[in-house]
Amino acid sequence: MPDLSQEQQILVAMRKTLAAIIKDVTPPPGMKHPLSNDTIQDVRQCLALISAREKELADAEGRGGERPYYVDEPQSATVVPIAGLKRPQDKD
Repeated sequence: MPDLSQEQQILVAMRKTLAAIIKDVTPPPGMKHPLSNDTIQDVRQCLALISAREKELADAEGRGGERPYYVDEPQSATVVPIAGLKRPQDKD
């Protein structure tokens, strides 16, 4: 995070911390959640505000339009026409 401003670093840290808390307190299916509905809504609102501010900062720096991707998702595709494929000749 060396190229991020202090505000951006704070936002990233807050988002990661809230996500870790959510992961730690989320109960298995069928069990009652330990947080009240009001607290859950407050956490959602905080994450939405963090996300909105991160987007504002990215747009101001011309970094907007990025989207998450899976590590195994190809980042660019190269189209190879079938006619361009040749089978290696068998040598006798």
